[in-house]
Amino acid sequence: MKIVNSLLSIAFLMTAYSCNLTDVNPDAQKDQIASNPFPKGNKITNSNFTGTAYLQPLIGADSLNKNSVGNVSFEPGARTNWHIHPAGQIILVLEGVGYYQEKGGPKRMLRKGDAIKCPPDIAHWHGASIDSSFVQIAITGREKGEPIWLEPVTEEAYRK
Repeated sequence: MKIVNSLLSIAFLMTAYSCNLTDVNPDAQKDQIASNPFPKGNKITNSNFTGTAYLQPLIGADSLNKNSVGNVSFEPGARTNWHIHPAGQIILVLEGVGYYQEKGGPKRMLRKGDAIKCPPDIAHWHGASIDSSFVQIAITGREKGEPIWLEPVTEEAYRK
């Protein structure tokens, strides 16, 4: 009888445990299906980008707050030209794999969850890796003026 009770207890515990596996960490399920909560936006058609990228403005700079915030989605291989933000910029990586490089420095790989502080008046570029899309939130200081756009990133420099 003790063996039967022990086996029933084990069976009950195993059933209870297996039924609750999905409830062990409810955030794990959210992480698996989480995606960018912001709209993709409109295709960028100016000459400041190589490849296909999209911009969804989220917050415009105004007299109360001089920062603008935008969601930028890059298809694989897409990137900005070299450019300068007179008041700096912050990049928050939401999805994918991308690159960031300051003039004269090494190219850095960026992944979901990374945050980059682009210093004021430093030429840099950022965008998707060769084989992955890349989504970022760009928080850009506007109190010292608009971005200054420079030359495109060469294919050689991008692939290096």
